[in-house]
Amino acid sequence: MDVQEQIKNYIASQSEPKRGDMQTLHMHILQTLPGCKLWFDDGKNSEGKTVSNPNIGYGYYTIKYADGKTKEFFQIGLSANTTGISVYILGIKDKTYLAQTYGKDLGKASVTGYCIKFKNLKDININVLEAAIRDGVELTREN
Repeated sequence: MDVQEQIKNYIASQSEPKRGDMQTLHMHILQTLPGCKLWFDDGKNSEGKTVSNPNIGYGYYTIKYADGKTKEFFQIGLSANTTGISVYILGIKDKTYLAQTYGKDLGKASVTGYCIKFKNLKDININVLEAAIRDGVELTREN
């Protein structure tokens, strides 16, 4: 199964209204990051054990470890969780940046170092979320 099919099946597996919200967000992210690399992480480790929620990934950046090794990973993640939806903006070094820059304008969302979590799409300002995504991708390109 290719990445597009995995993403389609993952979104379809969600109950409403989360399914519709995730589909809308998926389309917004694709419009915000045209031509980006798509990923699907099923949340399972190499032994097949579930270690995280599945994630749809967008874009890519290179993680550089202290031992000199590198790993390619997605910049933006979209995931369903038990209480709603999480959008991950990965690779930003300043863990206060998202909350300080976008937290007050996002709406009803919890903002941590790299995660924006909300219950429903109607609870947040989608334009502010798109700005945070664009900004996060640009900051990651600089790192």
